[in-house]
Amino acid sequence: MTVSRRIVLHFPQMVVDQPVVYHLAKDFNLSFNILKASVTPGKEGLLIMELSGDQEDYDKGIQYLTEAGVEIQPLSRDVVRNEARCTHCGACVALCPTGAFSLEPNTRRVLFDNSKCIVCELCIKACPPHAMELSL
Repeated sequence: MTVSRRIVLHFPQMVVDQPVVYHLAKDFNLSFNILKASVTPGKEGLLIMELSGDQEDYDKGIQYLTEAGVEIQPLSRDVVRNEARCTHCGACVALCPTGAFSLEPNTRRVLFDNSKCIVCELCIKACPPHAMELSL
């Protein structure tokens, strides 16, 4: 069974200079698509990626990352909408590069699809009522 998941990897200082993604591809036969990366050499790193492969290989790859000291979390937990603050103004719809936001045609309410979000944080900066938040 093939799986494909978007995950966020937090690399501590001791791991940031190691070829971790190389090993995922070579040793565990996993395909990857890097969606966002931020690395401070010798300090820390953040990598948002889509990781795909057979379930067994995926599980072994995740175990390898955990044992290497990499913190892993699902991507959808990183950007959240505070429903109480959202005024459905639509400022986020036009600027989202992945189409994670859309307008519901009948109600004109803004819909947010976490599965399309790549955590670029443009919506957080552009949201007038500060309804989009980074979940840490």
